[in-house]
Amino acid sequence: MLLKIGGILNLYFFSKTLHPSLKNLDANFLIPAQIFFIVSAFRCFYPIHYTTSTALHDSYFSSVFFTRFLATFSEIAYIYQFSHLIRFLNINHIPIIDLLSWLMVIQVVTSQLFVWQAILTKIQKFYFYEELGWAIIFILNTILNIILFVIIKPTNEHILLIQINLLFGFIYLPWQFFHLKSIKSRSTLQQSNNITSVMPWKMFKAELIESFQIKIISNELKHWGGMIGLTWMLGYWATIIPIWIFIIINTI
Repeated sequence: MLLKIGGILNLYFFSKTLHPSLKNLDANFLIPAQIFFIVSAFRCFYPIHYTTSTALHDSYFSSVFFTRFLATFSEIAYIYQFSHLIRFLNINHIPIIDLLSWLMVIQVVTSQLFVWQAILTKIQKFYFYEELGWAIIFILNTILNIILFVIIKPTNEHILLIQINLLFGFIYLPWQFFHLKSIKSRSTLQQSNNITSVMPWKMFKAELIESFQIKIISNELKHWGGMIGLTWMLGYWATIIPIWIFIIINTI
């Protein structure tokens, strides 16, 4: 139910991006927001946990491959927006700040490669590398916003954006530590079961087909990653990130 409300919230935010008052907004802010709202609404209405192939609805839309395909664009888009925000706030044009902001984009693309490897090989360590990449992204985002907070004199509206970035980093990074720890334990268990990291082409092709077809219909918390998985879905798709992005495009 909470995810469905989050889906409606994302559609509301998307409708607001079509308002004439935002027609002159920098496309580097607007288009990533629109992509994120649409994809997040879809993920709220048709959630799927791709590490366990668990879906809430038995629907053609509930596909690991299709969901991950959309999420790839969504994740690159919103991290690009966050990195662009740093460059926008970097009014002194300090080169190292701009450079590190682009490193966030490079890292999110790298994380996409790892998550696709994890889906198509079912090797847990690739999920760990993906999530480690997200930790790096928000470590960079937090450090860069601390620097901006100290060295620039932004307007009251822009200082709010920096403060929100910092607040998120201080909350998210400790949570991500526990998330990484849980993934690491699954990866270690899988290695102890002697699952090879080298897969023949036929097995790789079978996993690709499975990502289209196989799903477990369940609403049991254990199939959705426990409390960590639940908080991740609610915060990422339905509440924190959509609201954050909406604040950005209405403040800039």
